[in-house]
Amino acid sequence: MADAKKVGILLHFNFEEPEVLYPLYRFQEAGYPTVTIGPVKGTTYNGKHSYPVVADMSVTDVKAEDLSALIIPGGWSPDYLRRDPRFVNLVKDVYELGRPVAAICHGPWMFCSARILQGKKATGFVSIKDDMENAGATYVDAPVVVDGNMITSRTPADLPQFCKATLAQLS
Repeated sequence: MADAKKVGILLHFNFEEPEVLYPLYRFQEAGYPTVTIGPVKGTTYNGKHSYPVVADMSVTDVKAEDLSALIIPGGWSPDYLRRDPRFVNLVKDVYELGRPVAAICHGPWMFCSARILQGKKATGFVSIKDDMENAGATYVDAPVVVDGNMITSRTPADLPQFCKATLAQLS
């Protein structure tokens, strides 16, 4: 493992539970300090199926330089996150530093809002395919798509490939 900086996982209401919890524990297991990042530190955010997760940090307290990677889970959470320029800027800043930015399901909506999909190959949940293509991506229907430091996947079923690809970029 290279520098053991934090792996951040974005968090807001109505996240897809497996897409937060699987990476959270998988990256911890691999030796990376992992933190959840929400609008307000200490606030409990409920997933789509009412499972609660507490934000370890506020987005205002996070700098892109402090992160080894950024994970963007799906569910409806990205629709809330993309309305907040602090989250959009964090995604763009981590991406521009060349560090892994990994989004699954509806998570690539954040890449649309950060305007970093132009000329990229990417995947996501099928219902956001048009959004991704309109943002300049070539949509690929595959379990995981890696284009530079951008990693994308479609659904919770793709989590093993998603985490494996992200860990490969971290090492």
